[in-house]
Amino acid sequence: MPPAKSKAAKGAVELAKIEDVTITVPIVGLTSVIPHKWSEKSLNMMRAKMTSEQGTTRDKREAKDPEAEAEAALYRLPDGRPGVPSTAFKGAMVAACRFFDGLPMTEGRLMIFIHGEGPESLVAITGTEHMREDTPRNATGVVDLRYRTALLANEGEAEPWRADITITYPPKLISEKSILALLDASGRVGVGDWRPGAPKSNTGIYGTYRIDESKEFTRHA
Repeated sequence: MPPAKSKAAKGAVELAKIEDVTITVPIVGLTSVIPHKWSEKSLNMMRAKMTSEQGTTRDKREAKDPEAEAEAALYRLPDGRPGVPSTAFKGAMVAACRFFDGLPMTEGRLMIFIHGEGPESLVAITGTEHMREDTPRNATGVVDLRYRTALLANEGEAEPWRADITITYPPKLISEKSILALLDASGRVGVGDWRPGAPKSNTGIYGTYRIDESKEFTRHA
């Protein structure tokens, strides 16, 4: 009987460093996108309820200011440009993994990084801003009026909203062609309020997009 091989004889495991590449891909909106940032007023109300001794503070209802409410719900970069959190686009790409075989969402979220700008890591959006008035129901079932700023997509004379999505990924684990396919498919999931991929909405149609094939994408050195 030959002697048993020791584990040490097998040698150390050799791992190669995972290298990344970065590309910037232009997208164009198919339906209007409705960003939704928690306003400071709403955050202060939640903080007050959580820190109240009774736990049930009730603020006096104030008259609505539609323009102020719509502006407060819009993300803006320090230079004033509107934006959407980069994490929203990453979430859409991860969710879009379900459209394809061979790329579980658990792996997709580890391979993809979406770059943003400013302290809130926003993807800048260009387009025509428009104030919306919607009538959702609150937690008690009562209809309420909500005001949001949407960026339009081919409504009237408005140009569709656009954005440049900068993605870093490991080409040895996922190909450039696959990243482009995943980004394009993520437009079916959408970003912002009332998107098709919203977990509690079966009627969402907003925030959808596709790769803008009329423009070239950029490979960064």
